[in-house]
Amino acid sequence: MTDGNKQLITGKSIILRLEIDTNRIRFSDIVAAIADEGGDLVAIDVIQTKQQMSIRDLTVNVADTLHTGKIVEKMKQLEGVVLVNVSDRTFLLHLGGKIETKLKVPIQNRDDLSRVYTPDVARVCMAIHEEPRKAYTLTIKRNTVAVISDGSAVLGLGNIGPNAAMPVMEGKAMLFKQLADVDAFPICLDTQDTEEIIRTIKNIAPAFGGINLEDISSPRCFEIEERLKQELDIPVFHDDQHGTAVVLYAGLISALKLVGKSIDSVKVVVCGIGAAGVACSKILLAAGVKELIGVDRVGALVAGQAYDNPIWSWYAENTNPNRVSGSLRDVLAGADVFIGLSRGGLLNRDDVKSMAADPIVFAMANPTPEVNPEEIEDIAAVVATGRSDFPNQINNVLCFPGMFRGALDCRAKTINEEMKLAAAEAIASVISDDERNKLYIIPSVFNQDVAKLIRDNVIKAAIRTGVARRIPREYR
Repeated sequence: MTDGNKQLITGKSIILRLEIDTNRIRFSDIVAAIADEGGDLVAIDVIQTKQQMSIRDLTVNVADTLHTGKIVEKMKQLEGVVLVNVSDRTFLLHLGGKIETKLKVPIQNRDDLSRVYTPDVARVCMAIHEEPRKAYTLTIKRNTVAVISDGSAVLGLGNIGPNAAMPVMEGKAMLFKQLADVDAFPICLDTQDTEEIIRTIKNIAPAFGGINLEDISSPRCFEIEERLKQELDIPVFHDDQHGTAVVLYAGLISALKLVGKSIDSVKVVVCGIGAAGVACSKILLAAGVKELIGVDRVGALVAGQAYDNPIWSWYAENTNPNRVSGSLRDVLAGADVFIGLSRGGLLNRDDVKSMAADPIVFAMANPTPEVNPEEIEDIAAVVATGRSDFPNQINNVLCFPGMFRGALDCRAKTINEEMKLAAAEAIASVISDDERNKLYIIPSVFNQDVAKLIRDNVIKAAIRTGVARRIPREYR
């Protein structure tokens, strides 16, 4: 919610809380004013009434942000009306936060109290002290993930800080629970200092079975993740990097099947060599891509060139085997696959026409794709975006719940490249050959099979690569 003087909140419908001086204005005048601005009054709720004053919530259907602004301004101009606040259904859903803690076992008497707290809990504490691995069986560690951000790179919003990032982390925790029954807790850190973030996460890690890093800006996110992977013995997963990479590769598996091309024969151009771009490139290299060219604001990254960004230097040395240079348009000519992780409007129809036959275009910039899918739907074999209002959304939600479910169930020490490849293959396997088409290369985020299939594939990969510390019964 917000008061009438702050930024307005809009949606398909808004709720206006009005304090009405009944001696100065008739309610019918308020209704008429809303109608004059094109608002559709659909509900009236009386909150409080006195002899000369009434507080009411008016639910009004609106078209867009501009429409809302006009209605609100009209309310402010009415004599005898005070606009208390404006809210919408999204904000109401977030009131008080979106998650809570519940007990597995109620405390009903003194005996229960002694067993869960004191004095009997001491026996459990000492059992863990003598054998630390028992923390996985006797505490929440076995099924709990920390979702951690510093609020420095929130999707579509940028560096908004820890307080403002919290609703995103809560939402992530909800998805963990609903899709994979993983208990996740949101933690937003009031620092953007790399060393302090690493130190803080290490200090709280004993309570958790895994760490999900989220919305931390590049290039700090690389060092934070790498250091934590080296210094902790639980999985650390930066979802903006690796979740995107896994789902991207899953989509590419399906797209290549549609066009009849093999992963080791295609030319791939990746635009935007930040956190997600590097992770996507690494998984594609691991999957067998031979000719991969990265492009950023300096053009194609080429070995031997000097770059201020050390990540770009690494990237140039490990990609672009033919040392192709030039702009995005230069290197895109003849490419089989375009992967965009940059900004909207970079490509046009002619750019896609310059690609190889049956081009695959993954334009994943948000909120505006690198090229409008509708502009190229007749010349591209497959188009995917990061948006839900176009077919083939590349959405991290498909990955992280099942990934952590598998990692927790086998108590993996880390999440390695083989586990990521296995997760991507699981996602792609959901779509059968009969179902697959240019508008359906990736399953829905609500598909109930996805998390379980990922979980099974991830466990097998963890066991195969020696990072599983527990073999679930069904795999013995």
